[in-house]
Amino acid sequence: MSIRLSRRYALKGAGALAVTAAAGASLKSPAIAQNAPIRIGSVATLEGPFATGGQDGYRAMEMLFQAENMTIGGRRIEWIRESSNAQADVALARARKLIEQDNVDIIIGPLSGAEGIAMKDYSATLTGKTIVNGSSGAADTTLRNPSRNFFRFNTDGTQWMAGLGNYVRRTLNVSEVTVVAGDYAFPYAQVFGFSLEFCRAGGRANYLWSPLGTTDFASQIAQIPRSSGALVVVHGGTDGLAFMTQYAQAGGNLPIIGGSIMADQTMLSARGPHRRLMVGMVAAGPMADVIDDPNWTDFVARYRRMPGAFPSPSIHAVNFATNTMAVIRALKEVNGDLSGNQANFQRVLAAQKFKAPTGADVSLDHNRQAISDIFLTRIEERNNQPMTVAFQRATQINQTLGTPEAAFLALGAPSRTNTGCIAAS
Repeated sequence: MSIRLSRRYALKGAGALAVTAAAGASLKSPAIAQNAPIRIGSVATLEGPFATGGQDGYRAMEMLFQAENMTIGGRRIEWIRESSNAQADVALARARKLIEQDNVDIIIGPLSGAEGIAMKDYSATLTGKTIVNGSSGAADTTLRNPSRNFFRFNTDGTQWMAGLGNYVRRTLNVSEVTVVAGDYAFPYAQVFGFSLEFCRAGGRANYLWSPLGTTDFASQIAQIPRSSGALVVVHGGTDGLAFMTQYAQAGGNLPIIGGSIMADQTMLSARGPHRRLMVGMVAAGPMADVIDDPNWTDFVARYRRMPGAFPSPSIHAVNFATNTMAVIRALKEVNGDLSGNQANFQRVLAAQKFKAPTGADVSLDHNRQAISDIFLTRIEERNNQPMTVAFQRATQINQTLGTPEAAFLALGAPSRTNTGCIAAS
């Protein structure tokens, strides 16, 4: 089944796609009839710099829904997809449409960081509805002012960098880096997580920021200090590809340390001069192409049977899958019953403990934020295909990286001016 760039469409029955008419009038009763469909909406970026990742997220969701024959607890799953473009206002408008016009019960999404914060804020205004994250990784989506109606079963951007700063400073013995990153919520979280470790270990960091959707990085590349021992690239999608292509064309040769969405098949599947710089790149994140775990082997085998699949699932496919698995598990436990303003469903959802596609154990903390494993990875050529290979795993990383929550919150919210680069006292 192909992903189309239309804004509204629904999956009815196993593999059958049909445009859905608004059915709010028939579903406005607080007590939902047990034979009525469970309406699940979703928001992913099918437009803009992360369009490929959004398509892969939907590919993973489709795979999981099909495995259930689009039915849970005797109720048919009606899946209504929406397209965003990584902009918070657009994602919020799509979420409002799903809730207010399509009368969905649950939303799974979005993909990008600022979108996630906007949808979390919106969820706090709702009663009897649930929003479960897709792949967005901004820290403050759940860390500050969490919403009782918003759940995130994927780790966030700060968690994804656990172990990388220490590895670069202490194992690779790099004393100074230049960080090039997108100027929005998700890269702030990634940079904060990396810098917190790297600077506490005695490292120095320079920072160069660019807006999402930048196409010309020439002036930024010219600003990279000669004293830098490595380049930490926290871009992704078309931004990451544009930066790495232009850096390679400019003759750049610093070792590359990757943000989590750099070490991903949405980047590695693209051909071009950037590939010579990415082989050997060390990164960190919630998954790798090569993980020695039977759960991952099974997930990848099923994923590869989906139309348009990459050689290995992208980070967005894994995150959307993890969140969708949680929703399916909770719906099964309550036998599809979403009555009582979904109070029992949300209680069961918050208590979920299961293995992610990577084989990592997943549970939620008191803010309904995932605690799970993080992998250090290295890009290797395998069968003429660049793949991320996990070489180290940090288990059960929480959102504050093991720091007491009050002390972590006192560090302030990640931003372009609050990078987490604090020297050890």
